[in-house]
Amino acid sequence: MQTRRIGPFEVSAIGLGCMSLSHAYGPPPPREQAERVLLGAIDAGHTFFDTAAVYGLGHNERLVGEVLKPHRDRIVLASKCGMTRGEERELNGAPERLKATCDESLTRLGVEVIDLYYLHRWDKRVPIEDSVGALAELVAAGKIRSIGLSEVGAATLRKAHAVHPIAALQTEYSPWTRNPEIAVLDACRELGVAFVAFSPVARGFLAGGASDPSRFGPGDFRTAMPRFQGEALTANLRLLEAFTALAAEAGCTAAQLCLAWLLHRNPIVVPIPGTSNPAHMAENAAAANVRLSSAVMARVEELVNERTVAGPRYPAAMQATVDTEDWAA
Repeated sequence: MQTRRIGPFEVSAIGLGCMSLSHAYGPPPPREQAERVLLGAIDAGHTFFDTAAVYGLGHNERLVGEVLKPHRDRIVLASKCGMTRGEERELNGAPERLKATCDESLTRLGVEVIDLYYLHRWDKRVPIEDSVGALAELVAAGKIRSIGLSEVGAATLRKAHAVHPIAALQTEYSPWTRNPEIAVLDACRELGVAFVAFSPVARGFLAGGASDPSRFGPGDFRTAMPRFQGEALTANLRLLEAFTALAAEAGCTAAQLCLAWLLHRNPIVVPIPGTSNPAHMAENAAAANVRLSSAVMARVEELVNERTVAGPRYPAAMQATVDTEDWAA
């Protein structure tokens, strides 16, 4: 697989988001199936794996750590802090809490150092400089190698980068979520920060696997997302039909069209699709070899964009955790 840069690391151009193996999209898959996804990803050329303390309340870090331990020297391992549950508040960017979470993550992952450690969300009750300062101390202590941020705007990124170099900024980016194009991508390019795109196939919608919310499993948080409800869903389904047809014209699957579009769109972008299906993992990895013409790129952008997609990204409570200083809903 072709590679891209994240801070000091050279990683596979497409990484693997591990969340769906433990969290958010209904009950997690059986352990054997999860292992097939993770080990198959190694065979498919993935070298960048993304987890977090909050995914399955630690389950995901333990899973990833145990399964990938024999391959530790071949991969770049990312995790996140600052968003947990079972505490007085879900978001907690206090320096002492971030340091404690890192120690807990190191234990669950079974590693001595985490390659890329993100602030999962900015706790606005704590200055971003203080939270990043704590992460900088973890770098100095040898517990993490580089710092990332998630779901922040360009202005916040600049403040954080002034405290310590930021290796990567992660947020949602796909044909149907174009918010990073407002200001964040330009700031990342200017500062030398990689952009890690989560939900790059629109939480499965543009891949054709999330068109019927009645089939979502218990605990699937997409049931609360406005784009999967009512009139917005009806409008978005019309886009899906046309998008799937365009993918067929381009000689790839709809999921591959999303991922190839991102790779062609900007050289600093590293998509991290997630799945609990080994076949879908292999399909996504193969998108690194898809070549798109300028005409296809233009048709994707004309078809699916901020004007044609119906509904905001998140319900109000989730949207409140996003830094919206220069970021549209």
